[in-house]
Amino acid sequence: MITAWIGSIVFFMATILYVLLALGLPYGEFAMGGKYIVMPKQMRVVCVISIIIQLLAILVLLEKGKVLFIGLPAGLVTGLCYFFAVYLTLNTLLNAFSKSKKERLAMTPLSLITAVCFWITAITG
Repeated sequence: MITAWIGSIVFFMATILYVLLALGLPYGEFAMGGKYIVMPKQMRVVCVISIIIQLLAILVLLEKGKVLFIGLPAGLVTGLCYFFAVYLTLNTLLNAFSKSKKERLAMTPLSLITAVCFWITAITG
């Protein structure tokens, strides 16, 4: 399913950003409200947790879109796909109203595209 591919690729771009943030690179204006340019150590732990969740979401999307088979029960995959669709919809709204101009301009469209892909895949997959 094409939406699973598109959503996973776009979400993976966000995951790369969080890897860079976890490594201490100065891209904090693109995430978490843009409060930090370089994430403090405790926020880097949050970034690592986000990476794990994002990778799980990508796997769920690819499984629901019948691109991968990881063996999770179909009902669980569908439920998780809807969960991430809702989460990303809320995330899109938060990004749209971020104090950080960079986060608003860069992350809002990425989050919206990913949310739409999760919704479509959840409904039609």
